Parts: sequence; structure tokens; C-alpha cells
Amino acid sequence: MIKRFLLFDIDHTLMDFSATEKKGLKKCFDSFGIPFTEEIFSWYLSHNRKLWSQYESGRIPRDIIFQNRFTDTFAEFSIKADGNLMEKAYRQALSEGIDLIENALEVVKKLHKTHELYVVTNGLASTQEKRLTDSGLAPYFNAIFVSEVIGLQKPMPEYFDYCFERIPNFQKEEAIIIGDSLSSDIQGALHAGIDSCWFNPNKVVNETVFQPTCEIQSLIELLPLFEIH
Repeated sequence: MIKRFLLFDIDHTLMDFSATEKKGLKKCFDSFGIPFTEEIFSWYLSHNRKLWSQYESGRIPRDIIFQNRFTDTFAEFSIKADGNLMEKAYRQALSEGIDLIENALEVVKKLHKTHELYVVTNGLASTQEKRLTDSGLAPYFNAIFVSEVIGLQKPMPEYFDYCFERIPNFQKEEAIIIGDSLSSDIQGALHAGIDSCWFNPNKVVNETVFQPTCEIQSLIELLPLFEIH
């Protein structure tokens, strides 16, 4: 596949957000003296996913996620604690998480030699920039496009328009987005008129209408895909 511009999602694509998330939550719950049970963890994950989905579809502003996810969790389990303080502690814990998906750094280093790499993320700017720097990934990217800074988010076409306008000599036919989210990355690519590569390590069945250009289960598969030997 001949491409020049590779647009990477971060969480669940280059960085193992699930590992960072669970460690960060446990650390915060422990520091607040709150039992961190599987029931609470499961409910929080489901509720957090719903909030992010609502944000990506434009139904709620991003701040509502951070105002509500812990407050709602504590209310659900009758926990007497300050959700806003927990949110602040959790953001700090997340920024310290540098768990990488297998082969992420190796693959990015090799692709950097022959392609232009960019980050496209809906995460928090301070958190994502610190994690990219501390993990060693940052030097290999030409730019990092964060929804918080732009004021738009994936999968909105306007988000991608903003990014494309700031990539020198950008051509849509020479671009591809690589990400794990069908609703954010793959739908976003379709709306933006560029190809997409779905990172699907767990071999999830795609039951959506959003069809990627190609699919991989391991990041190392990107090397032969882009003719890197």
C-alpha cells in the first residue's frame, strides 16, 4: 500500500490504555480509601464508554465526561467521596501511564524513516503529550492533533479538515488513519474521504456500517503493509 501520511490514534492503538486505566483507577481508589471492586470497575468502564460515545457523536461537550464519570459512579454505589477530586487525581495517574501496545515503538521508529507520522486523538492534551514524551514515541511524530486544543473531535469531518490544512503538501489519497475505534477512527476516515486501517487485536466482529480499508491484529503487520522490510 503506497501511503505518505500515516495518522495514528493513541489509546488502544499505540498505547495500552486498558492497562494504564486499571492501574490508575486502583491507585486513585486506594488513595481515597475506597474499595476497588470488579463490580465498580465494570460499571465505571461501561458508563465512561457511554459518555465518550455521546461526546464523539456531538451530544454532550467533553467537560461533561470529566464532571460526571466519577460522580455518577460514586452515586451508583452510594460512595461518599468527591468525584471532582477523584477526576483530578485520575488525570494525574493517567498522565504517568506509559504502557505501550506490543511492538509500538519499534514499528513507529521504522515507519518514521519513510513516512510522515501524525497523532489524531480525542484525549486530553496535557495527558497525551506527556505520555507520548515519556514513552519515547513523541520524537517520531511530525505533529499531534488533540481534540481538546482544536475544539473539534473525531469523527467530525471538521476535525480532520483542521488536521489536513496543517499537514504540508497533504493529499487525501496519500493518507490513512490507523486506529482501534470503528465509531471514531474508521467512521472519521470515511467522513474525511481517506483510507483507514482498523487495529483489531481481539478479532472483534464488525457489526457496524463503518468498513475499514484494511484490518490488522498486530502493529507489526503495518511494516509489510507499507512495504517496510
